[in-house]
Order: sequence, then C-alpha cells, then structure tokens
Amino acid sequence: MVLTQKETGLLKDMKGQEELCIAKYGKYAEMAKSSELKSLFEAMAKVEQSHLQTVNSMMSGSVSAPPNKIESSNNAHCNPYRYENEEDKKSDALLCQDMLMTEKHASSLYDTSIFEFKDPTARKMLNHIQAEEQQHGEQIYAYMSCNGMYS
Repeated sequence: MVLTQKETGLLKDMKGQEELCIAKYGKYAEMAKSSELKSLFEAMAKVEQSHLQTVNSMMSGSVSAPPNKIESSNNAHCNPYRYENEEDKKSDALLCQDMLMTEKHASSLYDTSIFEFKDPTARKMLNHIQAEEQQHGEQIYAYMSCNGMYS
C-alpha cells in the first residue's frame, strides 16, 4: 500500500493517540482502587497495543484484513465494586471519566481517517479499530453506570 501525505499524517496522529492510550491505561491500572477496574484497564491496554502494531504496519505500507468480530462483551463489567470509602470511588470515577474522553477522541480520529484512506482494506481495518475504541468507551460507561459514577 502506497500512502498519501494525508494518510501518513493521519497514521502519525493515530500512532500518537494509541501510545497515549497505552500509557494512560497502564498508569491508571496502577492507580485504580477497584481490582475490576484495574483488570479492565489492563485488558484495554493490550487491545490498544495491538492497535499500535496495526498502525505501525500500515505506516510501513502493510495492511491485513480485519478480524470478523470484536472479541469481548460489554456486559462483563457490571459487577458493582464495594468501595471502602467515597474518596476511592471518586478517584476511580476520575480515571474512568478521563479514559472515556480519551476513547471519544480516539474514536473521532478513526472516524475521520476512515473517510480519508483510499485503500478499501485499510478503511475496513480502521473501521474495526474504531469499533474496538467505541467498545472501550461502552465498557467504561458500563463500569461507571454499574458503580453509580455516571449521571
């Protein structure tokens, strides 16, 4: 795949976004008070790492066909956590809010990029990644909603 200047610029933006997501999920997993939220953030960091690998491959001109489906379910993150105190809950809520905003931005970046790529396989892969970013947002929302953090 030969990239246009615009596609190259978008891939650089996506690479930066994925690196940011990986770093934040890793740091926030360490900071999370809830063991469930820690696990959720760690799992999302792994998916973001695979996104980064895909973006790096695309930057070198290689794109593979996307998987046919998204692997995980959003319903797995709706077990209320028993917070020991309100401060711990507020701390986790802040982490969730920040990651929800980060996922919204990532999804928007992929949405724009899908329309800008000429290669149909690249568009399908970007669409798949965007769907996974949206799923991350849904999972964070489900955790927040289940734990009384989303109004």
